Amino acid sequence: MLNYPNKKIRIRKSLPPRSILARPKKQNIDATRKAAEIALWLREKKAFEVMAFDLKGLCSVAEAMLVATAASIRHGQGIADHLLKRVREGKLEMLGMEGYAAGQWILVDLNDVLVHIFQKDTRRTINLEGLWSDAVTIELPEE
Repeated sequence: MLNYPNKKIRIRKSLPPRSILARPKKQNIDATRKAAEIALWLREKKAFEVMAFDLKGLCSVAEAMLVATAASIRHGQGIADHLLKRVREGKLEMLGMEGYAAGQWILVDLNDVLVHIFQKDTRRTINLEGLWSDAVTIELPEE
């Protein structure tokens, strides 16, 4: 401790800025490979009718998109929770999630890959597969 007139100052070893400690380094992998890996994560929690589309050249906000169906609202939320856990473990970038509370249509934005988790009726109504019919389907690994 140093003594200055009317002040006491403590000297500590300096630590790196908190933001550096809080942010793990993100991985940079190809969107198609990333989509295939995410499809496996979705299937781990029993998502069904999982499809992936290559959006390169068709969409300005993403390079790939996955669409999956959940059996119930709680199942969809569980799939989303598992996905977020695996994203953190894999140190992938996540920009946000919408629709979690309602659970009919959960959208997870993983920067270059969008993941849609639908309830069966909502998926049929929205028909993303029809909207993106120009997109190439990505071959996904077997379960």
